[in-house]
Amino acid sequence: SPTGMTQTLPEGAVSQVRFAVVSCSNYPAGYFNVYREIAGLDNLDAVLHLGDYLYEYDSDPDSYGAAQAEAMGRTFPASNNRELITLEDYRHRYAIYRGDDHLRELHRKVPFITVWDDHEVANDTWRNGAENHNADEGDFSDRKLDALRAYFEWMPIRPVTDGDQETISRSFRFGDLVDLHMLDTRIIGRDEQLAYTDYLTQDGIDAARFAADVGDPNRTMLGAEQRLWLENALATSTATWQVLGQQVLMGRMTLPAELLAGIINPDPSVLPPLFAELAGLKGRYLAGDPSLTDEEIARIETVLPYNLDAWDGYYVEREVILETARQLQKNLVVLAGDTHNAWASNLKTGNGDQVGVEFATPGVSSPGLEDYLQLPEATIPDAEAAIELLVDDLDYLNVNQRGYMLVTFTPDEARADWRFVSTVKDRNYEIVSGRNAARQTLPGPGNRSLVTPG
Repeated sequence: SPTGMTQTLPEGAVSQVRFAVVSCSNYPAGYFNVYREIAGLDNLDAVLHLGDYLYEYDSDPDSYGAAQAEAMGRTFPASNNRELITLEDYRHRYAIYRGDDHLRELHRKVPFITVWDDHEVANDTWRNGAENHNADEGDFSDRKLDALRAYFEWMPIRPVTDGDQETISRSFRFGDLVDLHMLDTRIIGRDEQLAYTDYLTQDGIDAARFAADVGDPNRTMLGAEQRLWLENALATSTATWQVLGQQVLMGRMTLPAELLAGIINPDPSVLPPLFAELAGLKGRYLAGDPSLTDEEIARIETVLPYNLDAWDGYYVEREVILETARQLQKNLVVLAGDTHNAWASNLKTGNGDQVGVEFATPGVSSPGLEDYLQLPEATIPDAEAAIELLVDDLDYLNVNQRGYMLVTFTPDEARADWRFVSTVKDRNYEIVSGRNAARQTLPGPGNRSLVTPG
């Protein structure tokens, strides 16, 4: 490996902290143009990688994101072109990723602060299993421990406690300005994800049973030990900004139930007009249109969480964290990855109290909502605008571009700038700016500002 550079954490008064934030780097899905761009930046304190540093899938054309892998020269060698199961499988995959010039250069130039998501083990990992782990693939615990061992062997990270390769939550103090708390929302404590298919009846979703399960106060994403650690870290910190580096969206992402049904089984001929129709109803509703019928109002007020794998599927524990920050009068910024898209949301308690903001980074190369929803390119801007309108706490969304997020903290402001590459399918690309930034000015107690896209 080339000799790299790092730096120690600053002490005392700090005027600025600057992170490049990334996640979801799928080797067969595209070139790591995003890593190349970040390596060209100066004055970064760290790269925050929020997980899915690699993917466990093979690179065959029908695998996730890999349809053009062969044409791009991004297939895995025969010795590793399979789903990762064993320690040697995971070790070899890390070696392949580190063979990428842009990723290696970025590691050389800038220190990384990392945390895992699910694909470092298997898709939709939880404490005792994963969606992409079958009974004929052996014991899940063995697979998980092998995957995490390879992670610690290859990543610039040491175990928090010697001999413990399952605990990754830890804090980084950047003087008096930022305390960064890196969380594990995947492996150490997460209960199994809920699935809407388990609540379907002949009359639709069994709303009462679903509400009881998703609202179970014992349901956890962090686990009791990690949550208590986080609550204590927030309570004892004196830094201006409390920053949570973690994987999945914390902001509330509830959508009209009929739209959610269309998203679960996307039809490119149906979704764009449905987005437009429901956004039109929501616009009229917000404007106080008295001609709206009860049926039309019900269509936009009957909402369900979009993604049960995110914090919406564990909302009681989310409420505990947000209430803790509110009661302690902390300036909270949550950083997220996982979705492959860019988001900015206001974080509010169940009572509507503004607590902080969430900035979510797009993927490095993994395809986003535009691929899953099969949206024709011409309809994407309208779909983004519709989702922003329909999700009450959402202020910014980009569903179709890969990139990274530049997050800057000063005593007066927390700011996220999204920077996108025009393509990951070609080594020739351009930098594309999104709507420039979302900001939160430094709030005083009881005067928390909202996200304001620039």
